[in-house]
Order: sequence, then structure tokens, then C-alpha cells
Amino acid sequence: MKKFLWIAGACLIFASCQQQIEKTGFVNNTKVVSDFTEMKVAQEKWTKRNTEVRAELEEKAKQFQIEVQGYQNIMKSMSKTNREKKEQELMAKQQGLQREQQSRMQEIQQGSQKEIDSIISKVKDFIKEYGKKNGYTYIYGDTEVSNILYGKEELDITEDVIKELNGSEAETTTTAETKE
Repeated sequence: MKKFLWIAGACLIFASCQQQIEKTGFVNNTKVVSDFTEMKVAQEKWTKRNTEVRAELEEKAKQFQIEVQGYQNIMKSMSKTNREKKEQELMAKQQGLQREQQSRMQEIQQGSQKEIDSIISKVKDFIKEYGKKNGYTYIYGDTEVSNILYGKEELDITEDVIKELNGSEAETTTTAETKE
């Protein structure tokens, strides 16, 4: 009976030791997000949009400057009342241009931030599913503040996640294009 208890105890200890082995890994979050194809596309889109809006606003500012110069050329020949009226009109126009500039830049900033937040959320969800699918107990995230100071290279799954993330994105895009 004592032998049986010793064997049973040894089996329990062995079994509990086996259960404590956990699969862990870590990813460089910044690299995963920046190398994600969808993020690159979004950055290009918002950079292009920003450039287009700036060019449009610069054109309006040039037109306004031409109008101001035109006024400066003829202001001496105008009556005081007409001059004051024109100056108020020009100030209102300048304020309108400034408001439009602020509004348009804010739209771009909010739009790009919303899309970036959505992509980051998508990456987090992907990593969570990747961990479940590949039997990980923990996947740690290494960020710009370097919360992982050391990790064995074989535990760094950043490149694997990027490949699979971009691979699944390409499959999703191909599937969506096929359906259309």
C-alpha cells in the first residue's frame, strides 16, 4: 500500500510539473503595427489626403494674398468708408480661411487617428487569436518604452506574427475582391 501511495504521489507531482510548463513569446508591437500592410496603406492614404488639402488651402491663401495686394494698390484712391468696409471684408475672409484650415486639418487628424486605432485593435485581436491557435499561454508586447528588457530570441515571434498577419490580410483582400 505504501508503494502505491508513493507511486501515486510521484505521479501527481510529475503531472503538476507538466502542467506548469507554459508556452510564452513576445512581439515588438511597434514593428508589427508599422509592418502591417493595412497600416502602410492607411498612412499613404492620409499622407496623400493631407498633401491634397494643404495644396488646396495654399491656393486659397494665394488668392487671398492677391486680393489683399489688389486692395493695397487701390486703397489710397478709396474713400475712408469704402476702405473700412473692404478691410472688414478682408479680415472676415482671412478669419474664414483660418477656420477652414483648422477644421480641415482637424478632420484629417481625427480621421487618421480613428483608422489607426482601428488597425491597432485589429492587430491586438489578431495576436490574441494567434496565441490561442498556436498554444501560447502568454504573448508579451514589447513597446517603445521597452517593457521587455531581455528575451530569448527564439521567444520573439514578431516576424512570424507579421508574416501571418499580412498573409491573412492578403487572403482577406483577395477573397473580398473575388466576391465583388
